[in-house]
Amino acid sequence: MPAPAPAPMPEPAPATKAPDDRPWWRRFLSLLVVAGLLIFKFGKAALLLLPKAKVLTTSATMLVSIAAYSLLWGWKFAAGFVALLLVHEMGHVIQLRREGIEASAPMFIPFLGAAVMAKSLGNDATAEARVGLAGPILGTLGCLALMPLALSGAGGGFWEALVFTGLFLNLFNLLPVVPLDGGRAMAALSPWMWFVGLFVMVVVTFALPNPIMILILLLAAYETYRRWKARKAGGEAIASYYKVKPAHRLAILAVYLGLIVVCAGGMALTFVERSIPS
Repeated sequence: MPAPAPAPMPEPAPATKAPDDRPWWRRFLSLLVVAGLLIFKFGKAALLLLPKAKVLTTSATMLVSIAAYSLLWGWKFAAGFVALLLVHEMGHVIQLRREGIEASAPMFIPFLGAAVMAKSLGNDATAEARVGLAGPILGTLGCLALMPLALSGAGGGFWEALVFTGLFLNLFNLLPVVPLDGGRAMAALSPWMWFVGLFVMVVVTFALPNPIMILILLLAAYETYRRWKARKAGGEAIASYYKVKPAHRLAILAVYLGLIVVCAGGMALTFVERSIPS
């Protein structure tokens, strides 16, 4: 009689990875920190290569951004929002080239906006203010061009929402903190306002915490520290950079305040109150 076959040994259960119980925003923030460290380490090379990389042309990054925003708002609104971003960034590009500074085409970064690569922002604070305000100027004009559609009620609220969001984008960029456009204007008006803008950013970030606001706050804190430290170090070149003629300062202030009034007024006209079902 043959010996009984040994009972089969049970196979070990496959190892399972412990679930990550951290909130989604903490996981996303961790990714942003890692990305920031990589950018800090390889940033110089990246700035040289980005404008030349064929896969990261303006049209390609626009399509990536549209696809990303479509996950939140649908492709039609995402396309309109990215188009308004493009108009805003082209204001910077046009003014940089008017200042005689070579500038790249806009590069779009999903959920962070867009950026233009340039070696400098001008020879002095007045030129920096012109470059900074050129984005909100053209961006606001792009929104105002859509205002007739928004006020006509066409699209069932689509155009109102698009114009409102575009104007909010330009208004947010006017916060008086570097590296936002309003901080560029403050370089010519009153660099002390950088600290006011930084305080506002801290309040807003604590009131509405999210990874994007935290990242912007960190960038603003670093840039404010870096620039204020350079100013305190003094030197003839620094003093000359921040020397602004009174007439230029008055013109910059008028444009800055005018943009705030126009953006806030346009948002009031296109605001649509929506009820959230309980």
